[in-house]
Amino acid sequence: MSKSIALSLVLAASLGLAACSGGAENAANAAANAAENASNAADNAMNAALNAADNAGNAAENAANVVENHM
Repeated sequence: MSKSIALSLVLAASLGLAACSGGAENAANAAANAAENASNAADNAMNAALNAADNAGNAAENAANVVENHM
């Protein structure tokens, strides 16, 4: 959902720039590049969240192992 919102905002901003610059082809390329960048940023954020969750799970498992080994 937030990915589509980000892409919509990027597209709107790119169209605004296109109106000012008058270069339709350059504006289309800029919009495509901006959309790809936003998509990549969303993917990177998702991967970072998944990695953080994995790290938290590993830390909890390690803590449980320490407790188990000292009993």
